[in-house]
Amino acid sequence: MVSLLQRWLLVCALAMAGSVLAIPDDGPRVNINSANAETIAEVLDGIGLIKAEAIVRYRTEVGEFRDVYELANVKGVGERTVKLNEARITLED
Repeated sequence: MVSLLQRWLLVCALAMAGSVLAIPDDGPRVNINSANAETIAEVLDGIGLIKAEAIVRYRTEVGEFRDVYELANVKGVGERTVKLNEARITLED
């Protein structure tokens, strides 16, 4: 028989799992290979104008991004930020 505590723990675990799982985002998308800094900053969460300008500078110096996670190579942008925005980032129009 499942105790009340075990049920409560199961409910808590399921609730926490829901907040960790990636949920598709139907919001705006941005092509990080062609967008200007203002657009990148507007669309991506956790990316302000300074980081967006760094993304454009990186793209200009290194070339187009070939993978979404390459964005983590930009100073100030980590994998967590990329994962948070993965559904909003495109590499092609």
